[in-house]
Amino acid sequence: MKSLVIAEKPSVGRDIARVLGCSKGGNGFLEGRDYVVTWALGHLVELADPESYTDQWKTWKMETLPMLPEKLEIQVIPKTGKQYQTVKTQMYRKDIGTIIIATDAGREGELVARWIIKKAGVHKPMKRLWISSVTDQAIRQGFAHLKDAKEYQKLYEAAVARAEADWLVGLNATRALTVRHNAQLSCGRVQTPTLAMIAKRETQIKSFQPKSYYGLKAIGSGATFTWKNKDNSDFVFSSAALQTIRGIQAKITNSTATIEEIKKKQQKSYAPQLYDLTSLQQDANRMFGFSAKQTLDYMQHLYEHYKVVTYPRTDSRYLTKDLVATLPERIRACRFGSYSSICGQLLKAPVKGNASFVNDKKVSDHHAIIPTEQGVSPRDLEYGERKIYELVVSRFLAVFMPPCEYEQTEVTAVCEGERFTIKGKIIRKAGWQEIQKIQKEAGILPEEDPDSDSSYADEAGLAQGKTRENEIQGSLPDFTKGQKLLFTETKITEGKTKPPLPFTEATLLAAMENPIKYMESSDQSLKKTLGETGGLGTVATRADIIEKLFSSFMIEKKDKYIHLTSKGRQVLELAPQGLTSPELTARWEQQLADIAKGTSEKKDFEAEIRAYTVDLVKDIAASSKTYRHDNLTGKKCPECGKLLLEVSHKNGRMLVCQDRECGYRKTLSKNTNARCPQCHKKMELVGDGENQKFICVCGYREKLSAFEKRKKESGGGVSKKDVSKYMNKMKQEAKEPLNNAFASAFAKIKI
Repeated sequence: MKSLVIAEKPSVGRDIARVLGCSKGGNGFLEGRDYVVTWALGHLVELADPESYTDQWKTWKMETLPMLPEKLEIQVIPKTGKQYQTVKTQMYRKDIGTIIIATDAGREGELVARWIIKKAGVHKPMKRLWISSVTDQAIRQGFAHLKDAKEYQKLYEAAVARAEADWLVGLNATRALTVRHNAQLSCGRVQTPTLAMIAKRETQIKSFQPKSYYGLKAIGSGATFTWKNKDNSDFVFSSAALQTIRGIQAKITNSTATIEEIKKKQQKSYAPQLYDLTSLQQDANRMFGFSAKQTLDYMQHLYEHYKVVTYPRTDSRYLTKDLVATLPERIRACRFGSYSSICGQLLKAPVKGNASFVNDKKVSDHHAIIPTEQGVSPRDLEYGERKIYELVVSRFLAVFMPPCEYEQTEVTAVCEGERFTIKGKIIRKAGWQEIQKIQKEAGILPEEDPDSDSSYADEAGLAQGKTRENEIQGSLPDFTKGQKLLFTETKITEGKTKPPLPFTEATLLAAMENPIKYMESSDQSLKKTLGETGGLGTVATRADIIEKLFSSFMIEKKDKYIHLTSKGRQVLELAPQGLTSPELTARWEQQLADIAKGTSEKKDFEAEIRAYTVDLVKDIAASSKTYRHDNLTGKKCPECGKLLLEVSHKNGRMLVCQDRECGYRKTLSKNTNARCPQCHKKMELVGDGENQKFICVCGYREKLSAFEKRKKESGGGVSKKDVSKYMNKMKQEAKEPLNNAFASAFAKIKI
């Protein structure tokens, strides 16, 4: 008898098949002497739509809520139904004696396989392959130590509990909000707290009260010294202190200072950690403006089509020990393009893995993102794919390089009893920062992120930030202890504290990963749980959550910054309070962890969720709050006659019919990368056909045809091929649903 292996994705299935000697090709499976390997495409089975239970739920009415099926059923996902039938056929083969679950080693991976098996109604002995990487060695070791699938029964129950809870809470709350306010509204355990975090940041910005701060600079012997107050900070924050600084300025100007102390420290700076998906998405957004979804799409193509990077949907920044033996071959694969000299240097000595990036205990389902042993020339990749691949390669190579060694010098001078300092930094050995030099030459060196939460500070933190800015990159004048110098020039510096910046996709991803400071609760166990379980959503779902908020017009992008729309603000006001905080996720994760450990029962959690769902619907139905379309236009829909809404989304503006069943939409404008020749800001493209033109906020206007002619004559810019690709992309986006995640649900609304 043979064993059937079910992998989660085709690429992993093929890797397993190759190791097991399954080379006979089938339609959706591979076969060998002892094994048949098949695969899912992610989830092939999902929880059934409400409409499949009863005719009552085919129309959206408040009196039919809450929807609480006695038992939640599962259904085959239509678009992947063909592969489901392939897997089912293999399971029912008479020569298959055992089923080996080889989906991802985690809660969701368990659910992928078990639901397929359950839906097919197969009852055969089951084993579990539990590995965190898909190298040949890991696969062989995993098959040599297969587990009994019964050991993971509780993990499966926890996965089902999570899926059913999201179905009950999300669909009931969304239907109740939509029906109660006669508008296309949605809310959920992850998307609504994400909205709330954006709202909280906007409140912080609006309520921020800037404070003036003051400092003092003194110039002597060609060097600029910074005054230090008694707290060793560079600034003071009161008008009274300003008077003090003026007094100090008066007494030190043209006075003699004495070099009191010269401190020299030998320092080391180590390479940053390997990428997980979130950190890669953050860097790609900060450096190239890629959305989280774009980065994930580029990674998927590099992973599945080119096979040059490892599995992208990972939350780990470490590798497992079994990968160390493969590292030299992976370095060789990176020799194409800009990094050939670095790779050559690294391969001259044995390649070793150290604890800074190799730690089995810090790898859960998947290890960090690194290149595979299969190389590719960056020239063969499209722009976005190339940029992402270069990021992965540069980060991978950096961890093998020695630390950057530098000498930091701090000189303290005293004048009239006041302390002044100056700092300098000299690089002795570049080490891993050689990578940064290559990145700079290739045009991908990241600049200091102005959008990080450290870009603004309270009074205590401000001086520290300014001190770093005052550090000289290079050697200082050759001072000696006891040396005298004349402060020939002094200057009082002044500034104002700045509010936090609005979220970009990069900083929003960071907040979703670590939302603890947005929790109202002081319960430390909840905060600990949220930290341990990775925050709101998962590395695999955060990009989709952000896209959903854009496509449902609850957030919009102005330049690179994310802002709530009127619809988003109103959804936060209308949604039940419990759904707007990360605490719900934290509580669920605590309970799901207990189910997985066997210390609590799924049925108890389910009973609690059902009661919570009933309360949610009651709260929404009883609400006296109203929803107002404040983006109604005077234009009527040409198909149904209702007034159109003007909405902003991440790619521009459009008119959409307020009736979801109608579905009419018309693009008004598209954001572009074309720069205005007058003010150099990005322009919008408006109009149709030959009437298309670029417009800028400064008032500049230019027809698309004139723009193309001007660029052609200048010898740069946009080619016909580029314009064609851009226009095709616009057409494709115009066909996409307004709210991908809920499109099918809203399409069935009959109010």
